[in-house]
Amino acid sequence: MSVSQSLRELISSCELPANEARILLAHILEKHYQLPRSALLSRDGMGLNEQAFGEWENLVSRRVLGEPIAYILGRKGFHNIELEVGPGVLIPRPETELLVEIALTEITKLNKHIRVLDLGTGSGAIALSIASTAPLASLIATDQSTEALAIAKQNAQSLKLLDQVQFLLGSWYTALTEPSQFDVIVSNPPYIAHENPHLTQGDLRFEPQSALTDYASGLSCLEIIIAGADQYLKPGGLIAVEHGFDQSEAVMGLMKVAGLIGVQAHLDLAGHCRAASGRKRL
Repeated sequence: MSVSQSLRELISSCELPANEARILLAHILEKHYQLPRSALLSRDGMGLNEQAFGEWENLVSRRVLGEPIAYILGRKGFHNIELEVGPGVLIPRPETELLVEIALTEITKLNKHIRVLDLGTGSGAIALSIASTAPLASLIATDQSTEALAIAKQNAQSLKLLDQVQFLLGSWYTALTEPSQFDVIVSNPPYIAHENPHLTQGDLRFEPQSALTDYASGLSCLEIIIAGADQYLKPGGLIAVEHGFDQSEAVMGLMKVAGLIGVQAHLDLAGHCRAASGRKRL
């Protein structure tokens, strides 16, 4: 039995924005009918069966209450891969792809087997994007959350990258089990200040707070990562970190204090300074 409303009518009558309604409905079509997203147009007159319609209502209700679409669907596209995500990890965001591009540019320039360290990997987004594009790179990805590492390992397995990426449990550099030096260090650490009102708004309400805020000024994790870079970078090695849109000057200052050279800001697609990089002296 089909519900009388067509796909077209479900979208137009939905209380969600049309683009969000289409995303959720495309998920329903794929799951229940093995139909591609294009069916929203090519078969917009079809109705859903009772089971699919019941799930549609449930997904819409969850989104109306503010739950992030990535958590509702259980996956999120990032760079050139798709990742499993859940409430235990930060939802990968487009601006973080900047770190991947910085690392890949360095890997291409070196044109040899290199070692990369991803600190605070979460879902594995940065490390796995690098690994999937650069077969000459071997990576270590760390996180202090066992839940996050479980999701990251599952993503690595799905992408057939477990041989290229090693996952270690622990806080920042303390996760490393033996003395190591890397050609590239990347990190997207918590950088939102503890009292920032954004933490209680939008998708951030549902994401793990420990992945968003350092429970301090927003710079404490960045300071630890940057201060430790000299010990863990090979001579001439590169470190790149993501930071808040208004933290560029402070983060580049931390890099200079740490003795890094060639310190520079990197702009995201919106034109905001969202990453900084520096090198260890030769």
